[in-house]
Amino acid sequence: MKSFVAAVATVSMTVATAPAFADTLTILAADLPPMVYSDGSGREAEIVTSVMSHCGHDVEYVVQPFTRHWASFEAGQGDAVMTVPMGMPMAGEQSAPYIAYQNGVSYLSSSGSDFSALTDLAGLSVAAFEGASGILPGLSDATESFGSYREMADQKTQSKLLFGGRVDGILGDGMLFAAYAASLREAGSSAGVDASQSLEFRAIFDPSNYAMNFRDPAMAAEFNRCFSELEANGAITAINTKWVDKYRDTLADNYLAM
Repeated sequence: MKSFVAAVATVSMTVATAPAFADTLTILAADLPPMVYSDGSGREAEIVTSVMSHCGHDVEYVVQPFTRHWASFEAGQGDAVMTVPMGMPMAGEQSAPYIAYQNGVSYLSSSGSDFSALTDLAGLSVAAFEGASGILPGLSDATESFGSYREMADQKTQSKLLFGGRVDGILGDGMLFAAYAASLREAGSSAGVDASQSLEFRAIFDPSNYAMNFRDPAMAAEFNRCFSELEANGAITAINTKWVDKYRDTLADNYLAM
């Protein structure tokens, strides 16, 4: 993991000396390819790195399993934590939203299905990420209508279930699923399933916004300012589009309407 060092100071209009921030900010991140890879790259990581660089700060990522990074921040580790649901009780000061995930249903093109709502999954076999029924709006009420429903943390296993015809659809972020499917394609015959099958994605949920939490409230305010500047000049849209384009064959124009 590559880290960089830069001297950081803020200038105040009312005081001669402003508080100094750490040379390198340690940010806790979730291991969620292609949002965040173990080496600190990815769509979400690139946004955060770009924003912090625009502010004059360098970052070092500590990448952990999803939800563990929250617990680590609560336990006192790191200067900030990523991918925090808006309004979630968490230590520190929450920023404005900086990224949106697009949840929906991924399925095999050969099924001939076309989903526009949860009700379209009635009678079908469905899998989702662990904890999905408590996160995705309306899902907990809809699961009884499914032919079968299961949740699991291993999204690569979800991909294998779909390619193997053991489930009809996978609920979750379309880009995350497309990335895991792509990794199975790269594995070839060793994947144990025919991952060459064409996939489709439909966004049947509203986008989910996520924020950063910073230990220093001043850093949260600075992050918001620098994000707004990059958003205004088109840099954030460019990053998002670049990453969506990597999986356009599956996502088409159904991911965040891009």
